[in-house]
Amino acid sequence: MMDNVTTVTMFTLSGLSRTTNYRVILFVLTLLCYCVIWLVNLTIIVTIIVDKNLHGPMYIFLCNLCINGLYGTAGFYPKFLKDLLSTTHVISYAGCLLQGFVLHSSVNADFSFLVLMAYDRYVAICRPLVYHSVMTKQKVCVFVFFAWLISIYLMLIGTITTAILRLCGSHIPKIYCINFLVGKLACSASIAHVAVPAFNYTFYFGHFIFIIWSYANLIRTCLTSKENRTKFMQTCLPHVFCLFTFFLCLGFDLLYIRFGSKDLPQSVNNFMAIEFLLVPPLMNPLIYGLKLTKIRNRVMQFFCVKSQHKFDCMATSTRHF
Repeated sequence: MMDNVTTVTMFTLSGLSRTTNYRVILFVLTLLCYCVIWLVNLTIIVTIIVDKNLHGPMYIFLCNLCINGLYGTAGFYPKFLKDLLSTTHVISYAGCLLQGFVLHSSVNADFSFLVLMAYDRYVAICRPLVYHSVMTKQKVCVFVFFAWLISIYLMLIGTITTAILRLCGSHIPKIYCINFLVGKLACSASIAHVAVPAFNYTFYFGHFIFIIWSYANLIRTCLTSKENRTKFMQTCLPHVFCLFTFFLCLGFDLLYIRFGSKDLPQSVNNFMAIEFLLVPPLMNPLIYGLKLTKIRNRVMQFFCVKSQHKFDCMATSTRHF
């Protein structure tokens, strides 16, 4: 048993074992999706950072949500693109733990920033008189700091408990590593490996309850005022869409990991595995960029200025010619 423990230095990822015939197409599509994810998220991030009028709490939380989208996808796409061009799909023990840490902590941070955005909208609509005293820049910075710190700390503990497990296997039936699948390779059950995820699930279930509570109050408040209904439609609707996308993808992913069928085609299994790393990072900036007037106008203004500058340069060159 201990011999097996010492020989597990590499893990085999079997998710791409049946994609030989169309790996080039998958590579091109995946690379395109990854570039689009970088483009839309980076556009929102730069727009919020550059424009001082967008340095309010909601936009700061959105900026961090987009940063987290890039952070989480960076833990998957580069390795996945490399595997698509390779005949062997392996990952080192340390690389597997690192990938699991990045993916899990990104999910936790997503949850934290969505909760902060829900709290921000709750205070803005339900308690507008104290909004500026509650959501000061100092407090917002503290909220952001602890959102990152807690997400990283909890997953660091989870990764450590996974790292100390004695493993009796090296085969992971997926296209990336997560702690749950590494834990299934353990030679024996560990109390810490069960207790830590249970605490994390309970902790973030509390986040879910808070979101439900805040939106129950938001809806109740909006029913009494037309002004609040307008504010809700303008600033809360994008958040509702993002919450729906997040919970839908998270629910699918959790159900698939625990109850997924081996009878499904490999392509379906891979899509179920990747949808959480594709839909939220792509849709969150698009939804907010299209719906929030300030961000949409600022982005359009930037591109219009660029287009006008290009047109002026072309016109000047034509006159000189």
